[in-house]
Amino acid sequence: MLSRSPLLEVKNYSLSFANSPQKPAVNCIDFTIQTNELVALVGESGSGKSVTALSLLGLLPKKSIGKQSGSLLYTKKDGSQIDLLNCDEAMLESIRGTEIAMVFQEPMSSLNPLITVGEQISEAIRKHKKLKSKAAFSETVSLLELLKIPNPSETYYKYPHQLSGGQKQRIVIAIAMCCKPRLLICDEPTTALDVTVQASILETLKELQRNTGIGILFITHDLGVVSEIADQTIVLYRGELIEKGPTKQLLQNPQQEYTKALIQCRPQADYKGRLLPTVESILSNDSVHNKVFQSTASIQPFIEIKNLNVRFVTKRNWLGKPKAYYQALKDINLTIYKGETLGIVGESGSGKTTLGKALLQLIPADSGDVLLNGTAIGQFSNLELRKKLQLVFQDPFSSLNPSMTIEQALTEPMKVHGMGGNHQERKSKVIELLEKVQLSKEILQRYPHEFSGGQRQRIVIARALTLNPACMVCDESVAALDVSVQAQVLNLLQELKESFQFTILFITHDLNVVHYISDRILVMNKGSIVETGTAHDVFYHPQMPYTQQLLSAIPRF
Repeated sequence: MLSRSPLLEVKNYSLSFANSPQKPAVNCIDFTIQTNELVALVGESGSGKSVTALSLLGLLPKKSIGKQSGSLLYTKKDGSQIDLLNCDEAMLESIRGTEIAMVFQEPMSSLNPLITVGEQISEAIRKHKKLKSKAAFSETVSLLELLKIPNPSETYYKYPHQLSGGQKQRIVIAIAMCCKPRLLICDEPTTALDVTVQASILETLKELQRNTGIGILFITHDLGVVSEIADQTIVLYRGELIEKGPTKQLLQNPQQEYTKALIQCRPQADYKGRLLPTVESILSNDSVHNKVFQSTASIQPFIEIKNLNVRFVTKRNWLGKPKAYYQALKDINLTIYKGETLGIVGESGSGKTTLGKALLQLIPADSGDVLLNGTAIGQFSNLELRKKLQLVFQDPFSSLNPSMTIEQALTEPMKVHGMGGNHQERKSKVIELLEKVQLSKEILQRYPHEFSGGQRQRIVIARALTLNPACMVCDESVAALDVSVQAQVLNLLQELKESFQFTILFITHDLNVVHYISDRILVMNKGSIVETGTAHDVFYHPQMPYTQQLLSAIPRF
């Protein structure tokens, strides 16, 4: 039963930044959150989701804020109501953690790599609750048990790098929950997690809500996740509140065209072989997404992997000699055909990325052979291999040098590989590639920080194409993008593949995406291949229990 008095009441709230005071980042939005209610805030990048959340805790840099108006009314534990917009820093400091807590998207960035995870939770408990070390330890272990962390007393003494992605996210939730706040803000907490870990984190949040009665503001761009957990859903677009209401009603019968467009541009079964619709194409009635693609896959083997094994040292003796190993890849045998898109899926730690890096010779194999067009990959020089095989990382921002202009970043690979007679020839090719990825030559003198996530991903793809590679390895390259930008990047890859006839290894945890883009799907678990087949067969007729388990964890509505 929901409380009648709102836990949070946002009234006519607007905010603009100092560098663009005439363009509100958030404009006149209204919504409420009750105790024991989970409200989802959805929309594309730049819609104002995170700005709204950070405003509640006063976490936006003061110098960057131009103007704020409206009210952010919060009901405290003692029943008194305060306007968060008018609180001084001391009051906000007393509210953060104890009344309102936040869980950020990237747990590794939220945790100190030099301090054990238990100590990080315990530190927060000691600071806010003024407990002694022994009592704080006991409370930390109890909290780890509540969040279903295995062996909590042992985990207390582990460092962040020793935990899986899902476990790290639970630790971040534990830190947020240690002072029993009334309102928990979750900013994209499951975006980079595989489907089974995501399902586990979502269940953890719902169980916390049931056990403690907290209110949750859940920010996401994944409508499947929203359908699983949210009581109410709010849709934002360019800072405006477009639509809100009960989640089931809003998703099944959206009233606004923008909401309908968001739902339609998710990869779906009937989009296979066609361009995905984007929000822009739907709103403008552009039928470009009806374009049909023919598979470019051939029966000619391009890469052959034979009995490939990779292991990592996990323990050394006092002399530095290895004592124990972790087997990351176990006897991998695989043929990748010229012009095909091979999707590689599996949970975190399954060996997906290790396989891609071993193929690119970025990590050494312990045994086995990799043949490229029948030639052992070790016979190619590093420069020859980089020209043939290129990698597109998940995070384009960290892939680009922040001190280099786009022109420098894109011409540098050609210069290193001796392509193009002079800088002008290389620049001409860069301009041609930018047009291919739907960017203009006007961006050449700009820097990475001046672009959106989707634009940066296009730039990284253009850079990979400067060397005319025969194969592109895309490692979670659309994982952090909202659904419309994701659709744009997937469309771009389809169009470029048709034009340049290269092979793609598409590593992802998103099963809907991998079904849409792949000719074949490879399923990995604990370093081994457990199933492979056509995209249709693996997605609709999985043979192995592990594959069935992965598919059953996909949020659907």
